[in-house]
Amino acid sequence: MIEDRIQQIEARLKESARIPGPAREELLSLLAALKAEVGTLDRKHEEDARSIAGFVDASAHEATRAEKQPKLAEAALNGLTASVESFEASHPKLAEVVNQIAVRLSNMGL
Repeated sequence: MIEDRIQQIEARLKESARIPGPAREELLSLLAALKAEVGTLDRKHEEDARSIAGFVDASAHEATRAEKQPKLAEAALNGLTASVESFEASHPKLAEVVNQIAVRLSNMGL
């Protein structure tokens, strides 16, 4: 399920003309790293991982919208950051990848 959502995000990023090529490639690379990290989670953390994937999806949606909604973009990034905080101790690499995604999206003006 989580892997499916990440694949949907990848497809959306590949199709978006609103994200410049280098930024798109960086985000796709980060999503591949996220997918690898999510694959290492045990069942106990699966629900938390779904939450993270949902906020990554919302952030990607806001990044690819034709008409920007700054408040929605900010809410998506704040949710993404908050959903990762509990993972920082038990899954530091996952937290690092998600933080990199959030920073990259933020640098794009989200």
